[in-house]
Amino acid sequence: MSDNLSNIFDVSARAMSAQMVRLNTVASNLANANNIASSEAQAYRAIKPVFSSIFAENFEETGLSSVQVDEIIKTGLAPSMEYKPDHPSANNEGYIFKSAVDTDEELIEMLDASRNFQNNIEVITTLRSLMLRTIDMGK
Repeated sequence: MSDNLSNIFDVSARAMSAQMVRLNTVASNLANANNIASSEAQAYRAIKPVFSSIFAENFEETGLSSVQVDEIIKTGLAPSMEYKPDHPSANNEGYIFKSAVDTDEELIEMLDASRNFQNNIEVITTLRSLMLRTIDMGK
């Protein structure tokens, strides 16, 4: 499967797009980290993108491959239940359900996605610089 993967710019653009999706899910998870619900079913669960590799049609000659987001899934982490009968969101038994988000994990995920995004910017910047040097050599 190539999906028009023909050069380094395509590779980096797809990689940066995938990291933006990853950063969006982190932002959503952090925004909902302190939400409280009346039932386990209503409680927010962290979401994560699922990635897969894509390869250029002529991968054996070019070595071009990149990444795409296949889907966004909810994690299996269960919301925590806490007894707070005076809370306005408490259910009939007096329990509230806190979001299933590990903020430490999300912050690490954010740093990793940011670094991956920056690495791909560096690839494009390096390629652009090499291309300009090559043009200058022809003058």
